[in-house]
Amino acid sequence: MSEVTAPLPVPFASLVQQFFTEYLVKQRALSPQTIASYRDAMLLFLNFVHQRLEKTPTSINLSDIEPDLILEFLDYLEQQRHNLVRSRNLRLTALRAFLKFAERRDVSSFYTIERALGVPMKRFERPMLGYLSREEMLAVIGEPGETWTSQRDHLGCGLNIMFQTAWYPTPT
Repeated sequence: MSEVTAPLPVPFASLVQQFFTEYLVKQRALSPQTIASYRDAMLLFLNFVHQRLEKTPTSINLSDIEPDLILEFLDYLEQQRHNLVRSRNLRLTALRAFLKFAERRDVSSFYTIERALGVPMKRFERPMLGYLSREEMLAVIGEPGETWTSQRDHLGCGLNIMFQTAWYPTPT
């Protein structure tokens, strides 16, 4: 009778490479800006792990990525790097995307990854939208200039305001 052995974990460096070269580019077809943002988040995280755990990217295992490590990384972003909560949450989004990808590739680390995915986003205050005062609104839709382009822009602004506010003429 043969003995069943547990599958070997997929090397972390291999997962990172597959995530960026195959998953983000080919399967998800994300924009270059999004991929660059994810790359920057991953580099920041890898540098943090190197400082904190004294491990190189090639020696990291998925089992090293515990929720406490992610929380320490997020605190580091806010306190040492002075990132705003929005930037912190973007970095966490990139890490979550990678962990979800890794979870499908390495089932032996499923429990650890599920725990890491439980790290919540941080809430933040969204600024209230400001509205134009009556005087400001009249200045925007006021007299057009003398040139053809200013009259075109004035008409375009008026049409845009009507469209955005669902304006319709009232029957008289």
